[in-house]
Amino acid sequence: MSVSQREFHTALLAPEQPHPQGLRDGADRPAGRRFDVYRNNVAVSLTEALHDGFPVIAKLLGKQNLDGLAGIYLRQHPPASPLMMHFGAAFPAFLAGMPQLAHLGYLPDIARLELALRQSYHAGDAEPVPPQSLALSPEALMGATLGFAPSVQLLRSPWPIHDIWRFNTEPGAPKPRAAAQDVLVTRPEYDPLPRLLPPGGAEWITATQAGETLGTAQDRATSAAADFDLAALLAMLLGDGAITSLSPPKA
Repeated sequence: MSVSQREFHTALLAPEQPHPQGLRDGADRPAGRRFDVYRNNVAVSLTEALHDGFPVIAKLLGKQNLDGLAGIYLRQHPPASPLMMHFGAAFPAFLAGMPQLAHLGYLPDIARLELALRQSYHAGDAEPVPPQSLALSPEALMGATLGFAPSVQLLRSPWPIHDIWRFNTEPGAPKPRAAAQDVLVTRPEYDPLPRLLPPGGAEWITATQAGETLGTAQDRATSAAADFDLAALLAMLLGDGAITSLSPPKA
C-alpha cells in the first residue's frame, strides 16, 4: 500500500495521528519508529523557527507557552515554502485569534513588528537618492512624489509597540508608555531598525506611499498633528536610505 502525500503530511505535523499506513523503509520493514524520529525533528525545527523569528514574543510568553502555541500553529499553518524565513507569516493573526491571549491585546502587533523586521531584512536592495536631490524650491518639493525602498514597512498600533519592543530588547530601556504608537521599519546599513514616528508621521508616510505629492501628504499629516515636522522626518528617511526615487512635479 502506498502512502499519499496528504496522509504523510497530515501525520507529520500531528503527533497524535497514527503512522501512515504502508510506510516502509529501504529494507521493506515497517518504518514507524523512523517516522516518529523524523516527525519529532520537524516539530522541533519549526518550533525553534518561531522562537528565532519572534524573540520578543518568546520572551513575553515564556518558552513553555510558546512551545505549546507552536504545536497548534504548525498544524494550522504548515510551511508553504522550504525557506524558513517565510515561516510564521500568519503568526500575528494566529495570536489575535487565540481567546486565551485576549488579555494580552498587544501581542499580535508585537508579532507584526517582529515579522516586519524580518521581512525588511530579506527585502530587495535599492539605491537611495542622494540628500541633495531634495534641494528643490519649496513649490517644486511640495509637488514632487517619492518612492521608498522595499525594506520600508509601516505599522500602526493602538499599543505602545515600539516601547514594548525596546523594553524587551535593549538593556536599560524605559518602561512602555500607555500610548498608541506608529512605527516605520527602515534598513540603514542592511540592519532593520524600528523608528518611532511622531504624530502625523504615519499619515504622511501612508499618503506618499500611495503616490500622493509631498504637499498633499503634508496636508494629511498636519490635519492629524498641527505641529508635524516634515524636515525632521525627511532627515530621518534620508539618513536611513529609505527614499529611492524623487519625481518632480508633472508639467
